[in-house]
Amino acid sequence: MQMRWSQDELAFRDEVRAFLDAKLTAQMRRDVRRLTSVYAPHELSMAWQAILHARGWAAPAWPVEYGGCGWSAAQRYIFASELAANDAPSLSPMGIGMCGPVLIGHGTAEQKAHYLPRMLTGEHLWCQGYSEPGSGSDLASLQMSAMDDGDDLVCSGHKLWTTHANVANWIFCLVRTSQEAIRQQGITFLLIDMATPGVEVRPIVMLSGEHIQNDVFFTDVRVPRANVVGRVGEGWTVAKYLMEFERGGGVSTPGLKARLGRIRALAASEPDGAGGHIADGAGFMARLNALGIEVETLEAAELQILASLSAGDAPGARSSMMKMVGTELSQRLTELALEAAGAYGAAYQPHAVCPGGPVLGFVPPTDQGHVGPDHSLTVAAKYLNDRAGSIYAGTNEIQRNIMAKAVLGL
Repeated sequence: MQMRWSQDELAFRDEVRAFLDAKLTAQMRRDVRRLTSVYAPHELSMAWQAILHARGWAAPAWPVEYGGCGWSAAQRYIFASELAANDAPSLSPMGIGMCGPVLIGHGTAEQKAHYLPRMLTGEHLWCQGYSEPGSGSDLASLQMSAMDDGDDLVCSGHKLWTTHANVANWIFCLVRTSQEAIRQQGITFLLIDMATPGVEVRPIVMLSGEHIQNDVFFTDVRVPRANVVGRVGEGWTVAKYLMEFERGGGVSTPGLKARLGRIRALAASEPDGAGGHIADGAGFMARLNALGIEVETLEAAELQILASLSAGDAPGARSSMMKMVGTELSQRLTELALEAAGAYGAAYQPHAVCPGGPVLGFVPPTDQGHVGPDHSLTVAAKYLNDRAGSIYAGTNEIQRNIMAKAVLGL
């Protein structure tokens, strides 16, 4: 896909580049290049959010009246492209990327005035309370209860795989306020202060040693009825709206294209055992270039969705396509990166990488004592981490079912 930016758009690109040159430190860039997770460490993410917020660029997709940028689809794409190309840290998506759009679309004036500014500053850091034991992809089977008690709802239940619950101070939850014949009914979207008595967070430590996910237990947690988003019992509608933004409301192809470039560089630097380099092999480069064509095809669809979002539309069923295709392309990129790294991809070098969450006994990485090119340090960890991409935010099998029903009418 060939894109030609206007002079105004090129000037905007230069403005973004100048900002990144001034604000992105060498340490930030190095930490991002050595990330093993899809998430940046909490401290790094929050430091970068503060820098973006000071410039007014923390929430490009939000309407201007709530602190957004008022950018066109082209400007948002340029901004995302420059962030990816310059190794900028990612922000935790649960607040600005997910709960924020839901409050803008379904929240009361009081909820918007209270929560949105605090999301932008980072005073409120959010996590998502959806999955439960036995209720992951089949989300409508959730059982966390919220019993009516006057001005409060009293919540009891268990959420798991809750990313960043160990550092978040607010959680948005789907809770069951009534038992109905149709399971999607009787569910309510609720905002809960994590400091409320009865909320307990327990770590889920991954095989890598990283603490990013958590169990969250609720025992008779009293939540003001004013924290309901939308109507009681109609949270499934709110949740579907949120999941459209979680699955397809962002910009992913700039990151995929940046990774393609790194894989090319890695393949060109690695010997193939026959006196040449991996990139010299026609088979490898043919697969990499074919994948590049698919990324550019996804880019075209993503730009169309961005244009719709700029006009005030929601992603709709297209979000399922974006989530499914984007995560599967990402997984294939990790496979090629691992192949390009060769033997260096098998080396376990935790001292040389930057984990996405706390690791017991972790020592910050240095530039000494590791083997192989920098691009090879994280390929194995990212390959393993990205296996979850086709599961989180609704499995890709679920996304295919959604498209079959909503798009094809099956």
